[in-house]
Amino acid sequence: MSGPRAIVRHVQWTLAPNQEPDAEPQTYAMLCVVCGESSPAAEGWDAPQGWALSHSGRNPSHHTYRELITRSWRTWMNS
Repeated sequence: MSGPRAIVRHVQWTLAPNQEPDAEPQTYAMLCVVCGESSPAAEGWDAPQGWALSHSGRNPSHHTYRELITRSWRTWMNS
């Protein structure tokens, strides 16, 4: 008989927002729920909010929006 062919090790992992220096920036956008158009993604809130207000001005029946936040996450193995 031969020895074991594999060793299984159970470890715990942690998941958290990526705050490393090379992490992708957090971005924001607004999506019009009525027509599906969305603002360009931006690192601040001013441009997406301005887009939503402008979009509502051009389309008076479009007044429902969804906030889209993209945040980089990372995992690591606990020691």
